[in-house]
Amino acid sequence: MEPSVQARQPIRITLPDGSVKEYAGPVTGADIAADIGPGLAKAALAIRVDGVLGDLAAAIESDAEVAIVTARDGDALELIRHDASHVLAEAVQELYPGTQVTIGPAIENGFYYDFARDEPFTPDDLAKIEARMREIVDRDEAIVREVWDRNEAIEHFKSIGEHYKAQIISEIPEGEPVSVYRQGSWLDLCRGPHLPSTGKLGKAFKLTKLAGAYWRGDSRNEMLQRIYGTAWANEKQLKAYLHMLEEAEKRDHRRLGREMDLFHFQDVAAGSVFWHPKGWSLYRTLRRYMRGRLERAGYVEVNTPQLVDRGLWEASGHWEKFREHMFTAESEDRILALKPMNCPCHVQIYKQGITSYRNLPLRMAEFGSCHRNEPSGALHGLMRVRAFTQDDAHIFCTESQVTSETEAFCDLLLSIYRDFGFDEVIVKFSDRPEKRAGSDDTWDRAENALREATAAAGLATELNPGEGAFYGPKLEFVLRDAIGRDWQLGTLQVDFVLPERLDATYVGEDGSKHRPVMLHRAILGSFERFIGVLIEHYAGRLPLWLAPVQAVVATITRDADDYARRVHAVLVEAGIRAELDLRNEKINYKVREHSVAKVPAILVVGAREQQEDTVAIRRLGGRSQEILALESAIARLCEEAAGPLARE
Repeated sequence: MEPSVQARQPIRITLPDGSVKEYAGPVTGADIAADIGPGLAKAALAIRVDGVLGDLAAAIESDAEVAIVTARDGDALELIRHDASHVLAEAVQELYPGTQVTIGPAIENGFYYDFARDEPFTPDDLAKIEARMREIVDRDEAIVREVWDRNEAIEHFKSIGEHYKAQIISEIPEGEPVSVYRQGSWLDLCRGPHLPSTGKLGKAFKLTKLAGAYWRGDSRNEMLQRIYGTAWANEKQLKAYLHMLEEAEKRDHRRLGREMDLFHFQDVAAGSVFWHPKGWSLYRTLRRYMRGRLERAGYVEVNTPQLVDRGLWEASGHWEKFREHMFTAESEDRILALKPMNCPCHVQIYKQGITSYRNLPLRMAEFGSCHRNEPSGALHGLMRVRAFTQDDAHIFCTESQVTSETEAFCDLLLSIYRDFGFDEVIVKFSDRPEKRAGSDDTWDRAENALREATAAAGLATELNPGEGAFYGPKLEFVLRDAIGRDWQLGTLQVDFVLPERLDATYVGEDGSKHRPVMLHRAILGSFERFIGVLIEHYAGRLPLWLAPVQAVVATITRDADDYARRVHAVLVEAGIRAELDLRNEKINYKVREHSVAKVPAILVVGAREQQEDTVAIRRLGGRSQEILALESAIARLCEEAAGPLARE
């Protein structure tokens, strides 16, 4: 008699609500969704098994915690965008045979795919490709994962002329399986996961632009053609995003910078700003405001050299970690570098003399001129430059002071952001990166100190894994602008490493030497980028206290010229940044021109105003005007012009 075979234990599936379902054998996400109900079966897009996203058709062979992913889940957008890139690639190869596909990931707000094709794509091609994508969605092609032998996969893709795919597969370690997804009769190399079929993608997508891209991002490789698109869970989200793009184009700081005569760029100094008088006025107003806020918060301001010997950067660790981004020069057989950041130089000031624990915390600020060798293709107006000024500061403190200094900094930062009209701030906690300096024990201390300080400050944070600086964990402060875009600007970093590497010490209460903790912090990030964000946030219509030209006095007739000069003189005497427009042009023309330049207030004067000692104030964007006595108008403008600067 054969020995009895023990009955197989059922597979226990625990759902998000805590309920448990049992199955006699392996079960798929599709099976579970159907078991729960037809509504969920229809809406299901993927499955999350013990926290890992996977295909709906993947078999679950042991007990697991399972969640069915639908379009309402945050996970869904990345799936939708990834699938949109595959549908894009299928459409391109159907329309333009012989085109090679390379890499096509999901990205923030959309997707792209890079293609190798001799003939360039045109904007007209995008409409054709998008139409074919919609046909592929209508075909509702099943998307099925297949596992191939590595060498067979290489030979297959070579045989159909897909040399880039063959190269990618050849870099997979020998013996490892290769994941291929079949989409109808079309297939692509991919790790997945994917939607069950192209029909699940929906039609809330749009191709947005063409660009060039080097294979593997290396300028030594061949140039490919990149097609960008955006994809969303539904039409409402798509329309909202496209509206935001239209608004962003209207608010582009480069266009507004020209219209407002603030700055320009040219190739003779790529990545550096040519500030015009009006732009430099804005810059100086911003700097004056920040200087006042820092002085009141107990900071001392310093200034350090721009050209610094290579030896200091080697000692700090920046030469090893940051060398490719540093501009260098040679003098008398010495290699110097233009500083990309200020921190090692601030340590040099700190080390002059003996510091006692009684002198801590020391808050050392610098509006430091820095340079970074950014690739030319990455430069983007004020948002990405090679020459910039950081609103940088370093707080040298004891370990026990980290919490109180973090609280004080966060209060200062949020108050400053509110002064500029930013009320929505997201805080991200970035922990240790793969490449870093310092021991794990040092990083444990730094991360724990920052977590405790953040909790004490009452800040909710999102984890940003692996994105800390090479010397310490950091908080990243992300602002949301008027049209819903996020901008990462401020940072706070806890550093136990640099004081050790550069031998910074203080004499403690016990009479012994100790290492200070170094808090690296910035609020604006850089003046250049923050000004770019401000311009786009306000669509150029800056608050009167920030506006480079706060008021223009414009005449209706030549008879009012003398009165206009007097009004202008009184404005300037009162500290208002004012201009005078006596041109022999119609007043509507003058108003329109100054409105394009985003001047907040236009003071119109004619014979009546001259006779009554009044002005007619027209506000930017307003359709009406207000008649005020000159003295009242000056008082009102002065109050507005003071703004937050009134506290400084």
